[in-house]
Amino acid sequence: MGVILFIVIFCIVVVAHEFGHFIIAKANGIHVVEFSIGMGPTLLHFVKGDTKYSLKLLPIGGACMFEGEDGLKEMDETDKEDGDKDHKDQETREIKEDLGTLKKSGAFPDAPVWARIATVVAGPVFNFILAYIFSAIIVASIGSDLPVIGTVGEGTAASEAGLMAGDEIVELNGKHIHLFREISLEAMLNEGEPVNIVYERDGQRTAVTLDPKYSEKDGRYYYGISPLNGYTKFSLPGVAKYSFYEVKYWIDTTIRSLGMLVTGKAGIKDLSGPVGMVDAVDTIYTESKQDGAFYVWLNMLNFAILLSANLGVLNLIPFPALDGGRLLFLVIEAIRRKPIPPEKEGIFHFVGFALLMLLMVVVMYNDIARLVTGG
Repeated sequence: MGVILFIVIFCIVVVAHEFGHFIIAKANGIHVVEFSIGMGPTLLHFVKGDTKYSLKLLPIGGACMFEGEDGLKEMDETDKEDGDKDHKDQETREIKEDLGTLKKSGAFPDAPVWARIATVVAGPVFNFILAYIFSAIIVASIGSDLPVIGTVGEGTAASEAGLMAGDEIVELNGKHIHLFREISLEAMLNEGEPVNIVYERDGQRTAVTLDPKYSEKDGRYYYGISPLNGYTKFSLPGVAKYSFYEVKYWIDTTIRSLGMLVTGKAGIKDLSGPVGMVDAVDTIYTESKQDGAFYVWLNMLNFAILLSANLGVLNLIPFPALDGGRLLFLVIEAIRRKPIPPEKEGIFHFVGFALLMLLMVVVMYNDIARLVTGG
């Protein structure tokens, strides 16, 4: 069941991402040659209008291929005469065979630079929009976790700082807090540093400094507070607002995780690929089904929010072969008013793609090893 649910969730998230590219490209007159879900060999496809729509074997990505992008062009009469010498890639030839009778239309490099920037950015933006829609469904259904203290442990750091049940945390180290999960995340990542807290009690705000206490048993620092039991439900304006906070939380969490990778606080072994995510979805399903189909549905939506927010953030990183890498070249072009030679950009993205594939292999190996060892 985990495999099926993951594939469904993954396809929805990828379709949203690629549809973002697709719809903005169309709006700017850029010809979309192929819209594909998955990678590797094509399982099935059809041509509608001037675009080929494909479903591919491996559920690990998707693509929206534009006319003229990375040298991809439709077949015209000259191409046919010279035996298609400039297009040796088999997949590109297949696409051109399907579209060979169609008239040429707008090439990606010929579009204004700001239209190309909008087209590239649209993928991640649509992931954030999808995450917001799913968040709204969850918040409208069960509410959200307000940053209000439910209990304070005796002898804990929070107790010594004067915090009490019912206090609402509004700031942590200068950062505005909207969800109790934000407090939990900060506590989990705390390495013993003092925490500046602003809380509200009876309409009055008070600032205190809390010194987290270390637990030898758990190997981490604790604040000593717990949330209220249950979530708080909202009217429509509250749903709109707290859905935004939900998406913001997952975006912040993703960025924090990336920061930990860069600083060495986390390593490649902490990453999870398709195999690990299938296992996570299966675990969520197994633990949720005893509470009924409604909670399975909500937890799958929550996983989709996490995945969509992650995909949106990761694709904005200026790394080769990602949307962020292409965006970097477009921003440079906009500044210098002159495009970087296509062959140089092509090499940049090719190297990045090779590195991403290598990373994927390593991550999948680690996922399988964890499943085998039960770690």
